[in-house]
Amino acid sequence: MQAETDPRPGTQAAFGEAIAQAAILVVEDEPGMRNFLERILAPKCRTIRLAANTAEASALIAETDFDLVILDNLMEGQRGIDWLSEQRRLGFFPPAILMTAYADMETAIQALQAGASDFLLKPFRTNQLLNGITRCLEGERLRRENLVLRQELRNSVDQDRLRSELVGGSPAIEAVRQVIARVAATPSSVLITGASGTGKEVAARMIHALSDRADHAFVPVNCAAIPQDMLETELFGHIRGAFPGAQQNREGLFMSARGGTLFLDEIAELSVGLQAKLLRVIEDRRIRPLGSERETPVDVRLIFAANTDLDKAVAEGRLRADLLYRINVLHIAMPTLVERGPDLFDLAHLFMDILSRQLGMRPVPITAEVRANLATYDWPGNVRELRNAVERALILGRFPPLAAQLGRRDSQTLAEIERRAIMGTLAALDGDREAAASRLGISRKTIDRRLADWNG
Repeated sequence: MQAETDPRPGTQAAFGEAIAQAAILVVEDEPGMRNFLERILAPKCRTIRLAANTAEASALIAETDFDLVILDNLMEGQRGIDWLSEQRRLGFFPPAILMTAYADMETAIQALQAGASDFLLKPFRTNQLLNGITRCLEGERLRRENLVLRQELRNSVDQDRLRSELVGGSPAIEAVRQVIARVAATPSSVLITGASGTGKEVAARMIHALSDRADHAFVPVNCAAIPQDMLETELFGHIRGAFPGAQQNREGLFMSARGGTLFLDEIAELSVGLQAKLLRVIEDRRIRPLGSERETPVDVRLIFAANTDLDKAVAEGRLRADLLYRINVLHIAMPTLVERGPDLFDLAHLFMDILSRQLGMRPVPITAEVRANLATYDWPGNVRELRNAVERALILGRFPPLAAQLGRRDSQTLAEIERRAIMGTLAALDGDREAAASRLGISRKTIDRRLADWNG
């Protein structure tokens, strides 16, 4: 049975965007229809593979990650409905369009029960086929976007904060930006470490945005925020019946991130058993959904992050040494806010601008006295704590003394005290080194030398 072409010019022009990035598998035993589908779809999609029967199709999906399957129902050896139902039980998640020459209600019900996403009655026009493909791909895209948004809500992501945390011109943050620019163009895994609030997720998002995967999903996962007994199915997905309550197949976050980037934060919080499974995924780029008998290929870039000493975690048996070796292809150490020097004031002004507009409040002036107060505080919570301090100032209408309200670390070295004294005095005097030296009772050359040392 041949499909009918659409004689109207320009009918197919609207379908290019949705299909251009798709990898499509066609399962059809009739050579004429198979060749017709290839002629229509090959110029429009990223990849098309053809299978003359379900055995060939099974072999192809074991080796290739497809976005969509188009299959005939009545084929020699096995019906398309039966094959699809079988693959769904094994953990095959992509949408499927079933083609059939018989439009009876029983076949339609069986197709839905088998997991078909759409139904095409032969003969069909080209635009009907392309419309069906577009609906399936757009529906899948929206489903994944919703999953990613739910994940970001779980992580309490603040997009304004994320965009701002790498602001500044200090040598410390400039060095980070240079490494990000170099590694973004590669497919290599990246390990980002740093104290809480230093911008590890910001760096990960920048790597994704500058890579050739920027048009695909960035999926952040906080491994410490998800209960360990749920984390495996969150990451890898599950099939129906894998455990009590698993009433339908569910795609995991690895598959939601395919073509894009998966960011695993707090990697040391994974259980040792799950670390072993993750190590295998990193090595083979294949995942096995919970309850499935088959591994599925997945194309995803991995970025890892931690705010703890990973070597210590290995020594204590909380982190597998072979996993650390495997993820530490390229290491980015995020500097603390104190190490970023004058970036503190750039960030404070930026947060004041963003938050005053968000809260509908008048900006609080960042005076020389406020700058001195900011410069002499040690910021254990880093950029995140600075943002909270600015928001607090907006609510109160003034900047309270940070040391008195937020507390100071008891163990400060002489070098730290000296640095805060000089930076605070310079901030209070608008950067006048001569005046600062006079107030501190030291030479101008001492201030110049110290600033040169702190700026690397």
